[in-house]
Amino acid sequence: MTTGGRHQNSPPRIMVVDDEKDILAIMKAGLESKGGFSVDIFNSGEDALQGFASRPQDYYDLVLTDIRMPKMSGFDLYRRIREKNQSIPIAFITAFEINEDEFSKVMPSIKVRDFIKKPIRIPDLIERLNAILAAA
Repeated sequence: MTTGGRHQNSPPRIMVVDDEKDILAIMKAGLESKGGFSVDIFNSGEDALQGFASRPQDYYDLVLTDIRMPKMSGFDLYRRIREKNQSIPIAFITAFEINEDEFSKVMPSIKVRDFIKKPIRIPDLIERLNAILAAA
C-alpha cells in the first residue's frame, strides 16, 4: 500500500451499485462528466461482487453502494468485498437517517461519514467522494 492515500488511478475508478437503473445512469453521467471519475455501474450486489472479483485488487478506488437492494443488501456487499479487500473505501447511499450511536453498535467497522443521503445532487456527491478518496 502506498503512503499518502491509496487512490492510484487517474481518473479515480468508482464502482456504483444501485438496483434502480435510472439512478445509475444519472450518477454515471454526472460523475464522469462533472467529476472526472471513471465509473462502472452494477444494478445488483451479485453483479458488483462478480465485477469486483474479476478485476485486479487495486482496480477500484472506491465503492459506492445503495443499502436497500433485493437479494444482496449494501451491507452484505460490504462484508463480501471486505473479505477480498480490507482497505478500499466503501460508501453507502441511503434514503434514511442513520443514528451514529445505534449504528456503531451494530457495525462498528463502518463510520457514519461513509453514508450519503438521498436525494443527492451530483456536485455534492462529487465533493463527498473526493473527500472520502482524500482520506483513504
